[in-house]
Amino acid sequence: MAKKTTAKKKTKKADKKKNIKSSPKKQAKADLKKLRAMCYSDDKVATYIPGFDELIQGGFKRNSVNLIAGNAGTGKTIFAAQFLINGAIKKKEPGIYITFEEKKDKFYLDMACLGYDLQKLEDEGLFVYLEYTPEQVRNVLIEGGGVIDSIIEKIKAKRLVIDSITSFSLLYEEELSKKEAALSLFELINKWGCTALLTSQNEAEREDQVKVSLEFEVDSVILLYHMKAKGERLRALEILKMRRTQHSQKTYEITINANGIKINKNKIIKMSL
Repeated sequence: MAKKTTAKKKTKKADKKKNIKSSPKKQAKADLKKLRAMCYSDDKVATYIPGFDELIQGGFKRNSVNLIAGNAGTGKTIFAAQFLINGAIKKKEPGIYITFEEKKDKFYLDMACLGYDLQKLEDEGLFVYLEYTPEQVRNVLIEGGGVIDSIIEKIKAKRLVIDSITSFSLLYEEELSKKEAALSLFELINKWGCTALLTSQNEAEREDQVKVSLEFEVDSVILLYHMKAKGERLRALEILKMRRTQHSQKTYEITINANGIKINKNKIIKMSL
């Protein structure tokens, strides 16, 4: 009889312990721990731009939407193109370049000057160039993907560039309509399973200020500068924001040479206010 009583007590204790472990409070803590682990996961998409990835813990978050903003001559197009080209060459990840402003022949020639053979990548199914009007992109949103949907499915695209989102934003006069269109675009990009870079013109009057379209909706904002100091022009890069990433807070000098963009981590630029 005593043995049965002891066994019952042990069973009750085990059941009690089990209930405590599976209690809502315990489960909530476990779920939070999993979510935090996801926030700082190693699932990154490297740009392979010299000196850049180490500033953002290895690359952009996979399936994120990122904004590259700056004035004319800052290197936005080259930065975005290198993101696609490097992914195609180093990781065999197909990419799509959508532009409202560049002609294909000129763009391919510009990239050839940096040592990149885009026609070869295109023939291998690793690069697709689409020259669209902003209205066509708006139609893509209405159709829920359209032609771009088919192309992404065909080549299994992993990277996407839109150059530039400024032209697209001009289609919408009201701020609410602009934001709704942006969110629809981002939903499409997420559906496509692509990591995206959008280029944008910095509309601020001063170089040390920021005013760009969609800056609050994107996952990260990278600022490129082309400033004048002591009678000489120099380029610089700053990471304004990047969600769920412990990124650098400094402004670095960048150079553009025959191999493309390079971030000079040893040269910190002090912006004059």
